[in-house]
Amino acid sequence: MTTEMVDWELAVSIGSRLAGAGPQVTAEDAAATVAELRDGADRSTSYVKEFTGLDAGARTAPVLVVDRAAWIRANAEGFATILTPVIDKVTEKKGPPGPVTQAVGSRITGAEVGGLLGFMASKVLGQFDPFHDPHGRLLLVAPNVVHVEREIDADPRDFRLWVCLHEETHRVQFTAVPWMRDHLFSQFLALAETVEPQRFLDEGLQRIVEAIKNGRGGSLLDILGSPEQKEILDRVTGVMSLLEGHADYVMDGVGPGVIPSVDSIRGKFNERRKGVGTLDRLLRKLLGLEAKMAQYRDGAHFVRSVVDKVGMTDFNAVWASADNLPTLAEIHDPDAWVARVHP
Repeated sequence: MTTEMVDWELAVSIGSRLAGAGPQVTAEDAAATVAELRDGADRSTSYVKEFTGLDAGARTAPVLVVDRAAWIRANAEGFATILTPVIDKVTEKKGPPGPVTQAVGSRITGAEVGGLLGFMASKVLGQFDPFHDPHGRLLLVAPNVVHVEREIDADPRDFRLWVCLHEETHRVQFTAVPWMRDHLFSQFLALAETVEPQRFLDEGLQRIVEAIKNGRGGSLLDILGSPEQKEILDRVTGVMSLLEGHADYVMDGVGPGVIPSVDSIRGKFNERRKGVGTLDRLLRKLLGLEAKMAQYRDGAHFVRSVVDKVGMTDFNAVWASADNLPTLAEIHDPDAWVARVHP
């Protein structure tokens, strides 16, 4: 008994239906977008390597240009990988449910996951999936790229390369630093050991209702996290802030030399990151996406501060081992990381 408790096919079906297909484009424009994103990812590899000094060597991870439905399916597979330890824990504690309970429960859970994926699928421009064997995979969501470039009136060729620079940096991070994948997964496993699934579902659903009715409340993890969970989440947040901030730092460092309209793109995109409409902002807060935005900002400040102080070569000590990763406190105090790693 593992992921049968979640109806993943239902989640994919509901998520795809909620997300929709995205903007209307001709077949010729769609083909051109796919080709340009592939080319942008290929070009970005050398840009990232030259700027950062990170080299993946022979390790490779495929680049997939996908639609929203394919992104949803890929993330359902990723959720299944991450949630398996949690579900195994439930069945160990309570025993397997009866066939009727399991059928109803899996469909309810599938609907909940599908709703989350449907919302996210219209927002994500690209994503590196580190847990896809053997070395991960990079997903570029073509309809969302087209939607945003139209929304902010960006030059399509410039915007597509700009997106690729950020996402390709993530691909290089995980392929050039192969231990990162196992380290991150170990943190998810540690978090799984602390989860009380029934309490999370009961209080989480109540919090969602309260947030929608009253417009209050933080993210679910902030609300439900025990001290032990918060300690693990702080470690994960430190790592994710590093990864996201490093990618933003690279795209801002490389961009001016290869993307003519990069300043305009960055300004408009930062405004868009704030969310549009009350419901959108509420869902972003509830799902922890506001914290995600902070990861970009705080992580980029950390990377910029350290590189300015010790240079890129000494900054790259951050990739040497898990012991050299910044804590969440060090993300906000880059000098403390420098003092610890480069005494």
